[in-house]
This record gives sequence, structure tokens and C-alpha cells, in this order.
Amino acid sequence: MAKTSLKMAMVGCGGIARAHWNGIQRHAPRIDVTAVVDVDEDAAKSFAETVGARAYKSLERCLHEGNVDAVDLMLPHDMHEWGADVCYRAKKHVVLEKPIAMDVLTAERILNRAKHAGVKLMVAEQAQYWMDVVEARALIDQGAIGEVVTARACFYDPLKPFDSDNLPWRFSLAKSGGGISIDGGAHWIRPMRMMLGEIDEVVAATGRFIPEMEGESIAQAILRFESGVIGTFQAVQSTGRLGPIEDFRITGSKGEIVIERGREGRLMLYNGEHPEGKNVMSAFESKAASYGVELADFAKYVLDDTPLAAPPEYALGELRTAIAMYRSVSTGRWEKVW
Repeated sequence: MAKTSLKMAMVGCGGIARAHWNGIQRHAPRIDVTAVVDVDEDAAKSFAETVGARAYKSLERCLHEGNVDAVDLMLPHDMHEWGADVCYRAKKHVVLEKPIAMDVLTAERILNRAKHAGVKLMVAEQAQYWMDVVEARALIDQGAIGEVVTARACFYDPLKPFDSDNLPWRFSLAKSGGGISIDGGAHWIRPMRMMLGEIDEVVAATGRFIPEMEGESIAQAILRFESGVIGTFQAVQSTGRLGPIEDFRITGSKGEIVIERGREGRLMLYNGEHPEGKNVMSAFESKAASYGVELADFAKYVLDDTPLAAPPEYALGELRTAIAMYRSVSTGRWEKVW
């Protein structure tokens, strides 16, 4: 008899775990969280009380003792390969938070070992489930803005206050593999690929203005897509106040698609039929639901063998784009993504 629910351990009990838990409650009823894991025992116990699961300090012990089918790995980037390997040896299915790894060789090992272990792997990129982006791609395919001429992605990320004596792990190059481009920037690179196709090459410049952060806190890149379309990617991580800006602007020969940012953000279509703009849908609501929709897709993948919205290999695109940007900063030239 086929299983109707997926027993899952959540590994890493920080802010992203709470976002995943909220998403599971709202949109992934087939997932039953049976265990939580964190090296910080107090954090694990606190989150376990919230979730109603058993707390563990060790992933290995959790997989040995717990009633677990799959694992949601929410670890620093430098621990992704280790965490995945522990799960593979225990024959557990894996959801791995983006980026898949800090370099391509490690990413390929993670992908290949999942296949050899006979388990299912998903790279959790919630932007794949932003319905405003999916709808924008449908509008492009329908010819709503004519032929795409150019596009812009803007990722502006306000930093929460931090303790200089206890810095976030993301501030460490050794743990994160980079700065804003490889980390949060992936959420903007993925939609550009979804809407416009694969990125062929990039030229980039980056900078640091947050002294405690070892990676780049600002990035500017020009993206040349395989289709020939030229787009731009702008990312800013700031400790100051930030004004309103759209997430994406796709310009075509007959109009524009604009995905606004913020709680009042909308997917707007501007063309000859809608010169003042048509409010197609809420952009904010589609993004808020994405964590849960993503994990519901994983549950279907494991329980029903239904293909994911995007296979784990697709996550190489964001990683390769960020790495190509970093090479471009060093060489001062266009760099190939693939």
C-alpha cells in the first residue's frame, strides 16, 4: 500500500526553518515533521516544541533513531555535501536548500551520489514556485509584449541588525562561498532563467560596503541569454533604508511586464490593449506561498513519483551564473556560464 504521508526531519532550526514550517502547515498537508535537528540544543528543543516533533543535536542520531523518510537540509553552504552524504548513506530522500553547493564539482558530486544511493533529491529554490513569474512567462509566450528586447532583475535586501561579536554565518566566505550573488541573488537569477531561457555569458562588477561581510554586498551584472536577449542583474544588501523598486521588468517590442515588490506588489502588464496597465495578479501572495508549495511538490515527488517543477540539475544554472560573475570580476571580461 502506497504511503499517504511523508515523515520528515528538519535540519537547522533558524529563520528559514520557520518559513518552511509555516509553508508546510498551509500548503503541504502530506508532510509530517517528526524530528528537528540543530547543534544548538536549545534552538532544537524550542523549535521541536513549536513543531510537535522530537529534538536531536546530531543528524546521524536522528536518522538512526527517528522515524524519518526524508530530510529538509537547511545548513550553511559549506555543509551541504556533508549533510547530503549522511542522508544518502541512511537512504533518506533530501530537500537541500539553495545554492546546491559553493562550486560546480561539489554540486555534481551531490547530484551523482543521490542517483547512486537511489534516493530522491530536490534543490529548494522557492522562486521556481513564484506564480507571478510563471504567469509572466505565460504572457511572454502568448506574445503579450511582443518580442522580448531586454530585462532587468533588482534584488534589494535590507539586513536585520546583527551582533558584531556573533556574526551571521553568511558573512563568512568559507561558509557561504560568496556574497549576495550566490546566496539571495539566486532567487532573482532563477526567475530570469524561467522567463527568458538559459544565460550564456555575463560580465560583472561587485563591491563591499558592509565591513563585517566578507563577500560582496553589491553586485551589477549584464547577462547575455542564449536567445541573444541582454538583461541586467542588480543586487544590494544594505543596513540602511531602501526605497520601493520592482523585482523584475521585462521589456518587449509591444509592451512591458513589471513585477512589483512589497506587500502591495502586483504583476502588471502594459501593452496596446492595456496602456495604463493591467493588474494581472498579486506578486506578494504568490511569493509568500512558495515555501509550502515547494515542499508539497517534494512530497508528491517522493510519494507519487510525480516529476518536480524543476529537476535538481536545473539549480546548476544559478550557481554557474554566480561563479561566472565572480570570474568576470577577476578578469574584467565576459565569462561563459556553461
